[in-house]
Amino acid sequence: MSLDAVLSRIDTDLPQALHRLLELLRIPSISTDPAFKPDCARAADWLVEDLKSLGFEAASRPTPGHPMVVAHGGSGDKHLLFYGHYDVQPVDPLNLWDRDPFDPAVQDTPTGKVIRGRGAADDKGQLMTFLEACRAWKAVHGTLPGKLTIFLEGEEESGSPSLIPFMQANAAELKADIALICDTGLFDDNTPAITTMLRGLLGEELTIHAANKDLHSGSYGGAAANPIKILSKILGNLTDATGRIVIPNFYDGVTELPDSIRQQWQSLSFDHAKFLGDVGLSIPIGEQDRTPLEMLWSRPTAEINGIWGGYTGEGFKTVLPAQAHAKVSFRLVGDQDADAIRSNFRAWVEAQVPADCRVEWKGHGGGGASVMSITDPAFEAARQALTDEWHVPAAYIGCGGSIPIAGYFKTYLDMDAMLIGFGRDDDQIHSPNEKYDLECFHKGIRSWARILQKLA
Repeated sequence: MSLDAVLSRIDTDLPQALHRLLELLRIPSISTDPAFKPDCARAADWLVEDLKSLGFEAASRPTPGHPMVVAHGGSGDKHLLFYGHYDVQPVDPLNLWDRDPFDPAVQDTPTGKVIRGRGAADDKGQLMTFLEACRAWKAVHGTLPGKLTIFLEGEEESGSPSLIPFMQANAAELKADIALICDTGLFDDNTPAITTMLRGLLGEELTIHAANKDLHSGSYGGAAANPIKILSKILGNLTDATGRIVIPNFYDGVTELPDSIRQQWQSLSFDHAKFLGDVGLSIPIGEQDRTPLEMLWSRPTAEINGIWGGYTGEGFKTVLPAQAHAKVSFRLVGDQDADAIRSNFRAWVEAQVPADCRVEWKGHGGGGASVMSITDPAFEAARQALTDEWHVPAAYIGCGGSIPIAGYFKTYLDMDAMLIGFGRDDDQIHSPNEKYDLECFHKGIRSWARILQKLA
């Protein structure tokens, strides 16, 4: 089928595509605030009607929270599922916005035109790149580009409480050959990317209890246990002098990068000095025998996210506190077992606590990493499609953060996910004045048309 005609249609219809996106952006679908529940339902209904106009059988499906939008259409040997989310983050602090977050507009900036508004990049603009590619294909060929399922969530920005139960209850309907997720970004401003590695996440909160009440440091200092000192010493020893994490068996399940991926990452010429310099730092901290990109994308971490205890107000109070607290998180890679790491971390801490003190624990969730198998020919086909559109070799990259839906597709539907997005680092998602570059919106639509031609 002719791709040139589809790409030409995308270029010609860009003003109409932009109009549709702005219409969707005007709906304040903030999922975490109950006051906006009707607006979330309205966004779902808007998408249902738009999908129906493309020839999909589409419906807003109820959940205990916000609706899921599910649509099916087209035909072909390869069944593709596309996932996105229509809910958005809250807009606070409102006074830092330059305009009403839900009165979106196209603005001129020194680096080009941008679409300004909440949800412009995360994730309404991104999900509409896929739908607009389908629209152009349908307009040219009279059919959708293959057998497609569209799965749009309304709770991604509020923890996805309904997602797993919905996937389990509808597994047979949702299962496809591969999932496509458009909620990521470019490697840099001009290099398209497919994310193939996502780190998992484990959170722990601990409290060390010492005396049964706060003590006067003059009366008890030197003889009584100080839980802040105990906690600080333990957490200060989480890593050795080389940056290696010392918890027993912590590296079980950590796999080495394939040489092909390592070479590709090296070819990206990642500027770690600029990366750190942008936040006022200069020296990489971590495993000293690893490159900065390896540390960010393919190596596990242990980080202290908060620590407190005793008196922290104005002035001074000479107190020996009865308690000290900390929050610690671990980014996981490969086949690391979150439950085993939680158990080993707790045992490692408790072995260092004096016998007359105790540790109280509170877990904050945990999930393993996601690693996509790029041996599937679909990955290389999509990479070539991106390269053709952007005229820069597309890269397989990792992601230091976690995108749970990718792992859920593997766990609950037994299918891999391909993460392709067109956001840029300065899109200010989750922050005031969120934007989406018009160039990324346009080239994102064209990219999906190319990918669909190769995959469907």
